[in-house]
Amino acid sequence: LCNADDKRALLRIKKAFNDAYVLSSWDAATDCCEWNNVECDGTTHRIVTLNVPRGGLSGSIPSDVGDLPYLETIYLHKQPNLTGNIPRSLLKLKNLQYLTLSYNNLSGSIPGFLGDLTNLIFLDLSYNRFSGPIPSSLSNPPNLRSLRLDRNALTGSIPASLSHIQGSSPYLYLSHNQLTGEVPAALGDVDFTYIDLSWNQLSGNPSALFGLNKSAQQIYLARNMFEFNMSEMEPPQESLIALDLNHNKIFGGIPAAMTGVTYLQIFNVSYNRLCGEIPVGGRLQRFDSTAYFHNRC
Repeated sequence: LCNADDKRALLRIKKAFNDAYVLSSWDAATDCCEWNNVECDGTTHRIVTLNVPRGGLSGSIPSDVGDLPYLETIYLHKQPNLTGNIPRSLLKLKNLQYLTLSYNNLSGSIPGFLGDLTNLIFLDLSYNRFSGPIPSSLSNPPNLRSLRLDRNALTGSIPASLSHIQGSSPYLYLSHNQLTGEVPAALGDVDFTYIDLSWNQLSGNPSALFGLNKSAQQIYLARNMFEFNMSEMEPPQESLIALDLNHNKIFGGIPAAMTGVTYLQIFNVSYNRLCGEIPVGGRLQRFDSTAYFHNRC
């Protein structure tokens, strides 16, 4: 059933990966739809998934991956010897929806051409060694709903264009980088389900991320230099389960509206400049002193 062009491309990929043992089932004498780490479409019999989840690959991602035109999913995960850049040949994958290149040793800049993959839904480049700025084009795919760039060495500011992420229940992970500047106010136009900007060097007022009309579940802003009056914050009431603001320059007091957050499970405002009493009610008394200590008064 295997398409001959797909088989040739896969055998070139295997060779580029130095005939890795994890690809030992890729035998030219057998049907590539039966090989491990790939999946064929049940109707067209074209390769739609390349999935190598743990170890065994070494070298850089070969350009031959772009010669699998029906690919919808690429998942190369926890490959410590996978190095180099993301090849431009991925631009040929017009059907690509899920691109996961996480927990590897990829480096260089994040290529802006990834934004030209118009069917992309999920992009995960976390836990690598990417550096340089976040390309503003990454939010171009109209159905993108999850962007993970956390645990890299990215610099510069957060592009306002990320406010174009409007897919269903959008997720944005930018933590553990070296990002600077203020959070673009336009990000407040997105109803993020999950947003993590922690462990950067961000400043200013990120209050646009909050709002009674939002349905955010988890908001992580810790270990930055954010400075705003928490008394004026309007937390989502019915959806919020995690809010971590520790190690910033936040002032004012904890708003009474926090007592109305029904399902709050994670809460930390320690190491800020807050004053006043902790409001009584809701779930605020369930957290111990570590959630509140090292504030101004």
